[in-house]
Parts: sequence; C-alpha cells; structure tokens
Amino acid sequence: MAARSGKEYLQGLRDGREVWLGGERVADVTTHPALRRGAQTLARLYDLQYDPELHELMTYPSPKTGEPVGRSFQPPYTREDLVARRRMMKVWADATCGMMGRTPDFLNVTMMIFAMRRDFFAQGGERYGDNIVRYYEYVRDHDLCLTHTLINPQIDRSKPASQQAEPDLALRKVGETAEGILVRGARMLATLAPYSDELAVYPYTPLQPDEDDYALVFAIPVATPGLRFICRDSFDRGDSPFDHPLASRFEEMDCMVVFDDVLVPWERVFVNANAKLYNALMPSIGTMAHTGHQIAVKNIAKCEFVVGVAQRIVETIGIGGFLHVQEKMGELITYLETIKACVYAAEAQAQPGPGGVLYPAMDPLHCSRNLFPKWYPRMIEILQLLGAGGFMLTPSAAAVKGPLKDIIARYYQGAGRPARERIQLFRLAWDLVGEAIGSRQVLYERFFGGDPVRNLAARYRMYDLSACVAHVDRLLAMAEAD
Repeated sequence: MAARSGKEYLQGLRDGREVWLGGERVADVTTHPALRRGAQTLARLYDLQYDPELHELMTYPSPKTGEPVGRSFQPPYTREDLVARRRMMKVWADATCGMMGRTPDFLNVTMMIFAMRRDFFAQGGERYGDNIVRYYEYVRDHDLCLTHTLINPQIDRSKPASQQAEPDLALRKVGETAEGILVRGARMLATLAPYSDELAVYPYTPLQPDEDDYALVFAIPVATPGLRFICRDSFDRGDSPFDHPLASRFEEMDCMVVFDDVLVPWERVFVNANAKLYNALMPSIGTMAHTGHQIAVKNIAKCEFVVGVAQRIVETIGIGGFLHVQEKMGELITYLETIKACVYAAEAQAQPGPGGVLYPAMDPLHCSRNLFPKWYPRMIEILQLLGAGGFMLTPSAAAVKGPLKDIIARYYQGAGRPARERIQLFRLAWDLVGEAIGSRQVLYERFFGGDPVRNLAARYRMYDLSACVAHVDRLLAMAEAD
C-alpha cells in the first residue's frame, strides 16, 4: 500500500460506521448534506500527495514497502527532516486556512513517536511493545486517517472516573476473552471522527492508582461493532460557499464516543489496565514535542489567514490611514511572527532522543501552546473592531443576484472595490467572528491544549530558573563585596 488519493480516502469511509447526527443515523458520511463537504476537504488534502509539484515534499519511501507514504509518518533524525516535515504540514494547514485543527498529520506524528518508544510500552509486556510498532507501520503503509479521544464525559468533574454516579460512564475495561479486551463507557472529544478510519484511545488526565480498569491505550477501526459516534450540530447547513465559505468547507465535526461492550483485539492493545504506565505515558515519551510542532505550524497558517482577512478589510473600507488601525494590524503581525519564531527555535534547538529521533525543543513550543489560547480570541476581537457595523448588514448571495441587485451594487461597494467583492469578504470575515464555526474556533483554541491555567502553572514548576536567579545572586554578591 502507499499514500492514498482523495478518491481512495473517500471510499474507505463507506464502511458501515455508526455515526449519529440530529437524532438520525448517518448512512454515508460522504453523501450526508451536513458532512459531505468536510469529507471532500479531507480528500483534497490526500490528493495533494499526488500533486506533481508537491509529491516529493508530501511523501517519503516506506522503510517496509518502498512505496511513497505520508511524510508526517517519517521519524525525523536530522533538522532537515524536521524542516521537510514542517513544510509538508504547512501545505495541509494552508489548504484549510488553519481552520481544521485535527488534520491527519496530528495523529500521524503521534503514532510515529509512540512506535519509536516501543521500550515504554514493552514495560507492560513485550507484546504491547510489538503491537505499537506493528500498528504504526500498518497505519503508515495504508495511509489511514485517525481520530482520538482523551477524556471522560463531563459529568461530575469533582470526582475521579471510578466515583461517577454510574460505573460505566467513563470508559473502562469490563472483561477479557481469547480475542482481546472488552470495554464499555464513553469518551470525548473525538474531532474528525466521522471522517476517520481509526480511533485511538490514550491518556490526557491522570488516573488514581487504583483505577487500573480505566487505564487503557488502544486503537480500533471506526467501524468496530458496538462503537458509536454522537455528533454535535453541524456548522455546515448546506449554504453556498459565498455565504459561508468556512462552514461549507472546514466542518471537521466533534463527537462523543460510546463503547457498548466493544471488543479490542489483543494486537490493538498497547497499555492494558495499568494505571502506573498509563499515567507515565505522556510525560515520559515526549509526544508533545512532535504534536506541539504540528500544532504550531497549523497556528502559523491560521495567523496568516486572519492577518490576510484583516488586511483585506482595511483596504476594502479605506481605514489603513488611521493610527489605531495600524496599531491593531501591528499587533496581529506580532502574534504571527512570534509563533513562527517559536517553530523555528524549536527546530534549531532540537535534540536527539531515544533511538536517535530528533525532538523539537519544548520551551519554544510551550510558549506557542500557552500564548495562542489568549492571542487567538484577541485576533478575532481585532477583526470585529476593524469590520464593526459592516458585519451586521452584509447581504447574502441571493440578495446580490436578486431584484435589488443594482441598489446593492451601489450602496455596498467598498473603497475602489465592487459591492460583490466587498460582500464576499465580509461574509468570510463573519464566518470567523460571528457564526457558529467561528465561535467553535475560539473555544477550540482556548481549551484544546488543556486547562490554560494548569499549563502555565506547569511552566513555572518545570522551568529551569537557575540561570535567571544566578544573575540576581551575582549582583547581590557584588553589592556585598562593595
């Protein structure tokens, strides 16, 4: 097998998976009116792997088959490898304007670094180490798209998983057979689930020492019997791309995942009812160095897109000469360049880890991770301030073509720009600042990296402050000597 085309990707989604949306089971996610255009967007990403001008950048030869496979699966052993991977990921991020936070490269780099740390999983038994390596190779060589789910349902956050009102609310192991383990319960938040081939389950929040039954790491096909996905409302309401250019293209969907006595085959189990190993996984193997690199690249694309929308608004309504507008544009540019600097610093300071794999430096990536949740809402606020009342009176595509088209052409024109062009721009900006998909983007950026307060507090607890304190101590010592 090799890197897939968009057609091959879409065919793989027609597998009888159990996806529910609006109280009804979705027969085919590739044709459902609220999901099909999101699937088509993902298909276009896969097609980029076969663009003659991009093929070499987007793929590399599989060490196992020699066939071209997605570059985001490639373990980086040099800085050149890291840069090539970043350039590949930027192509996908640009194709979605940074609006799809869980494109397949996120889980591709995750499975790659899991497999590079076979030794960690083998602590629970040699077969689990073998399992993770074989699984990574299988996903890589079949170019599969993964979703993941990390946390338990938000029911009573004051209690651990084992103390919820009912025993099977949180996902747990309920038995074993000769074929594998049986699991029951639910997990959230599976972004991209309707469009994925496989579901990965691994930790984010730690468990209590006695909660072994909840301590599971595994991966299974999305179409596994007993597995169902419950979607939130779709932001793609079937409107024209003119009226809703983001919602009509970049609906990546989020789901609750319900496991109804699902059988996980032994070869798909990586951590089996081992709370100590489960809790140690994320802190121990350096996954965040690679996922953080992918996320920051996505954030560059997202910043560039927002800056571009802002600049077009400035030009279209002729406000570029105002000092307060220039200040706001300068603020947006500063956010963009800071995220870029974090990515470049992470690559320049990368260090080899186990097996010689190069790990991007975490300190710059932590900066991006901790600052972007605050910056992105501010970027959207700046767009709101720039567009102001223009967002409230923007007509639809139907109005532009309707009986009042001549009046609209006269009164909705911009500074040297025709009305249709101005309206189309403001419809795009409204998707960002006022529609449901834009609100979801703000919420996503605030929280998808975890609790922002805990993240910043962890920076303080983990950061090596000795050099900073040494400067102070040296000066104080000089004062004593004087």
